[in-house]
Amino acid sequence: MKIRLAACLFFLTVFLSPVSARASSHPAKPADVSDPGYAFALAAANHFLHAWQTADAENGMVMLSDHIRHTQNPDQLEQFFFSATDRAFEITRGHGHPGRYSFPVVLVTPRGSHVTRKFSEIILIETGKNDWVVDKLP
Repeated sequence: MKIRLAACLFFLTVFLSPVSARASSHPAKPADVSDPGYAFALAAANHFLHAWQTADAENGMVMLSDHIRHTQNPDQLEQFFFSATDRAFEITRGHGHPGRYSFPVVLVTPRGSHVTRKFSEIILIETGKNDWVVDKLP
């Protein structure tokens, strides 16, 4: 538990710097960083995106909400994890409220000799006792 808390605090200090560009066009309510759930949501978003980056579908799929599992085609979900290699991501300060946070992200993937950047967001919801799941894929 101490390692998990230390990782959450690290992510808070690294990712809570001012951001000049947002992935969404609507005004966002700044995250309530006094909510301990924010750190858990940020850590879960990072964990999920790392699973995407490393094509670890097994760990990524267990982090999906029931909503995603029931509305998305299973083959498309698998393709999300296995569609490319040598990927990276950027995640910035989140917004939302206790129990639901959204984080702007940039998915970086190679395309031939170029690198493409997809601007999006990932939404996480709390399922209880600081367990967080992805409710919107980037």
